[in-house]
Amino acid sequence: MSRIISKILVANRGEIALRIMRSAREMGILTVAVYSEADRRAPHVLFADEAVFIGPAPSSESYLKGDRIINVAKELGVDAIHPGYGFLSENAEFAASVEQAGMIFVGPRSYAIRIMGDKLSAKAAVADFNVPLIPGSDGEVTEVDRAKELASEIGFPIMIKASAGGGGKGMRIVHYPEDFDAQLERAVSEATNSFGNGAVFVEKYIEDPRHIEIQILADEYGNVVHLFERECSIQRRHQKVIEEAPSVVLTEALREAMGEAAVNVAKACDYRGAGTVEFIFEPGGKFYFLEMNTRLQVEHPVTEQITGIDLVKQQIRIAEGHELDFDQESLTIKGHAIEVRVYAENAKENFMPATGKLYEYKRPQGLGIRVDDGLEQGMEVSIYYDPMIAKLITFGANREDAIARMRRAISEYRISGVQTTLDFANFVMNHSAFISGEFSTHFVEKYFTAGALRAEDDDLEALGAAAVANLLHGVKSQQHVVSNVKSSRWKTNRS
Repeated sequence: MSRIISKILVANRGEIALRIMRSAREMGILTVAVYSEADRRAPHVLFADEAVFIGPAPSSESYLKGDRIINVAKELGVDAIHPGYGFLSENAEFAASVEQAGMIFVGPRSYAIRIMGDKLSAKAAVADFNVPLIPGSDGEVTEVDRAKELASEIGFPIMIKASAGGGGKGMRIVHYPEDFDAQLERAVSEATNSFGNGAVFVEKYIEDPRHIEIQILADEYGNVVHLFERECSIQRRHQKVIEEAPSVVLTEALREAMGEAAVNVAKACDYRGAGTVEFIFEPGGKFYFLEMNTRLQVEHPVTEQITGIDLVKQQIRIAEGHELDFDQESLTIKGHAIEVRVYAENAKENFMPATGKLYEYKRPQGLGIRVDDGLEQGMEVSIYYDPMIAKLITFGANREDAIARMRRAISEYRISGVQTTLDFANFVMNHSAFISGEFSTHFVEKYFTAGALRAEDDDLEALGAAAVANLLHGVKSQQHVVSNVKSSRWKTNRS
């Protein structure tokens, strides 16, 4: 049954709120923004047709106040609520409350969120759907002796993982049996403190893996398609920082097999909307189901670039009750896309978050460059929210073009006032392991050091000094060196 969405509230902030509103406006849908004290003049607030203040800066007092957001939506006659990612996007109770209030939740049904929000229930749900699973415990580890016995059967090293949550919390790698007890205790403690749920399970630890995910779309009529893969192996602290599509390691046969597995995961929980199925990819070609994210992913733009499909518009159309207007056979990969997450972090200091005012903020431009952001020059990078400033996306006819455009885009990005991860992104784009495609989730541990960035800074300063000296001596042939130094100003501004 089709339902018309004429006004939508975006229960989020920053770049994702703005990105959703742009697609909604193209569809002729009115938009409502909610904002905290820290976001009064944020771009998403100014862009929306209506905006409502919902509380103080801390997210626990504003963006996580589901009841308050629902009340605002009801007062303004909103038809649907889009949660974006983070905050309330994977909160099953919030999704159910939205629908109970007579509005449409732009996302999956609450029971699908609940099933896939817990790694153990997710594994149980997909077990009968021909989805490869990492060898490990069938359920929560409750007896230490039995867990140790299972770990020995699987073979060390093993991974102890929290059933709830993500982001690397509640995860412990155990290489030797004598370390098992202590690591189990730490994993349970961290899971309890982070998620209020101390349940953990044990599974085989895959050494030197890649992290590959599959984007899916599903309507309420049983049609499910996959929109190919995203390579997400460049990570710090188990969190993605650079993504690309397609992956250089997948053959057509593997792509088809992983896509089919992802579709089966969606069918296992009667999924509706846009979702992402994440896999661990082992050297040699084996892959295993990791988890499902029941929302729009941060890295969704790379999929949009290679398919030409607006995922937000598809989310809204599915929520309205429309059937997918394309099938698997009609989908093709065109070109290559890379996304760099530009964080306000100091890569030289173990990616420590940075705050401050954006004294200068100028986006790179040109063919094949896209910037999704939610800040403007003069705004503050707040301590209250995720430190991501922007997503920088490049697209090319092939991977080499996309990398070349990313290098140029990084060199043209002007950010001063806060330190950012652009220097780290530049390091990756020029590293032989990334260029060759021969890397894993251990890229940072294997190849990256703060000294590498300091060496780049020293080289830059030496080039600058040489350029100035040549200018003073009237050597016009060296003027191009000055131009190159100037185009890398983001480095010197963050030193």
